[in-house]
Amino acid sequence: MSLKTKITLLMTVVLMCSCVSRKQLAYFRPITAESAEKINNERASQPEPTVKINDALIITVTALDPEAAIPYNLPSAPHVVPNSEFVPTASSYQYYTVDIDGNIAFPILGKLHVAGKTQSEVINMIQDQLKAQILNPIVTMRFLNANVTILGEVKNPGTYPLNNGRMTLLEALGAAGDLTEYGRRENILITRENNGKLEFARLDLTSDDIFTSPYYYLQQNDVVVVEPNQARSTSNQTISLWLSMVGTVSSAATVVVSVMSAAGAFQ
Repeated sequence: MSLKTKITLLMTVVLMCSCVSRKQLAYFRPITAESAEKINNERASQPEPTVKINDALIITVTALDPEAAIPYNLPSAPHVVPNSEFVPTASSYQYYTVDIDGNIAFPILGKLHVAGKTQSEVINMIQDQLKAQILNPIVTMRFLNANVTILGEVKNPGTYPLNNGRMTLLEALGAAGDLTEYGRRENILITRENNGKLEFARLDLTSDDIFTSPYYYLQQNDVVVVEPNQARSTSNQTISLWLSMVGTVSSAATVVVSVMSAAGAFQ
């Protein structure tokens, strides 16, 4: 077999191994009216995110009398421009950090245990304690550090904000630019910290069962990992083998040419 034939054969193998079938790229099996009804019947309502240790929370208190609510809010932090003696009027809210015991230090009310509580539970707890001190208190709360991290075979891996505390797995993958053709769609790994322990779940994007999974709705600090499929592994191995063989053949050809040139020089 000639060198040209060998190289052509190797290139053909590389191209064949690199191909990914349309079946591998598809999401879900065909969804019928019957299966859609079943999904809606079994689908759990969106779980409200709970507060976790090290969460950063922005909590504000307002009331009919704005002056009465001031002592129950953290002071706003003035934004100082570097290398400037002036302090602009723009400011940002300070935030509460949930300590290792699951507590925050709230003005006047003192230590409040918030870990494990939902957003609405925290709001109701604070409002109930404020009712005896100010008239018609209104409490709002949002997560400052609500993000999800997406890694692996997606077009734009990175950390993305969990807007309004709500994001589905599909929305997260869409934010990351979707899976590459080498992403393993039937085995998406999700890691989640819950009560100080890591939980692991694997979801299949080719099955409509994901819609009823408790991991379909992501929570703050979840990590989504898309593993490479067999086509990626095979392609990388074949390319490495091809490059190695090409390097070996090139080296051998160089040696042959050198020997032939030397032989000619002595004739």
